[in-house]
Amino acid sequence: MYIIVVYDINVSRVNKIKKFLRQHLHWVQNSVFEGEVTRAEFERIKAGIRDLIDEDEDSVVIYKLRSEPRREVIGMEKNPMGDII
Repeated sequence: MYIIVVYDINVSRVNKIKKFLRQHLHWVQNSVFEGEVTRAEFERIKAGIRDLIDEDEDSVVIYKLRSEPRREVIGMEKNPMGDII
């Protein structure tokens, strides 16, 4: 499955969540990651996020897509990745 992770978390935890997500997904721009994952990877990502955030203060949204999305960037690409694999 293809997922997009968007987060708004306390600045004290930003580097931890960013470092964790970079191990699993492609960084797109500030607070946005995406990539193809297996169901097991998806469950590990969710568990890792839960361990790192404060659910009473932070917000993480995960979009699950059935197929690879088509991307169109307007303006400067923050982290060019070419074709999404």
